[in-house]
Amino acid sequence: MSPVDPAPSGAVLTVRGLAKSFGTNRVLDSIDLTVARGRVLALIGPSGSGKTTILRCLNGLETADGGTIEVAGGLSLDFAGKPSKQQLTALRDRSAMVFQHYNLFPHKTVLENVTEGPVVVQRRPRAEATAEALALLDRVGLTDKAGSYPHQLSGGQQQRVGIVRALALRPELLLFDEPTSALDPELVGDVLRLIKELAGEGWTMVIVTHELEFAREVASEVAFVDGGTIVESGEPRELLRDPQHERTRQFLHRLLNPF
Repeated sequence: MSPVDPAPSGAVLTVRGLAKSFGTNRVLDSIDLTVARGRVLALIGPSGSGKTTILRCLNGLETADGGTIEVAGGLSLDFAGKPSKQQLTALRDRSAMVFQHYNLFPHKTVLENVTEGPVVVQRRPRAEATAEALALLDRVGLTDKAGSYPHQLSGGQQQRVGIVRALALRPELLLFDEPTSALDPELVGDVLRLIKELAGEGWTMVIVTHELEFAREVASEVAFVDGGTIVESGEPRELLRDPQHERTRQFLHRLLNPF
């Protein structure tokens, strides 16, 4: 499945001055991002640097304190004021999150998990949503699990269901929050291959990842986030080989040489 009804080429996502605090803790400080259609932005950085908060703001799960978010299709949110409920709902409609720990509904079957958003939120006909869900499940080799519950699946299978659930929403933007960090090592490859296939099909993505080789192969751009700011960004092979900022060099050295 490829992106549905692609808009004209150009930026799918434009973020300017995004800020977010929790109490007195400034988590994001003037984040600027632009992601063109069909491009993949990988966010790397230490734990607690703000990467996941960026994704949650892009999906409307957190409301930023300042800055703007623009998404293709004419949606613009200015957080200097308080966005309306309708604007936040529209933001969620244009983006879909794949979570680190799957976040599937435990009391619903795989098929019910995938069709929940299209039917309940987007109010699409159930027959249409079911047919599309089964086609997506077939694509990832999980047709025989349509009637299973999450606890009956492996971690890798649950994460593939999570990706299918996101695709079923037909979003402008796919957001991945460390999609392999909760998986056993032998299951990581299948999920990364699926994400790489989606990138090849032209899906626009923002991926938080610690898998540097994956970022090098799949991403169009890598941004290093630290202390709630983007320290530097650039073409993956160049930035990961020869970072210009000392803090980026320290992080990459520590990640590549953990002992």
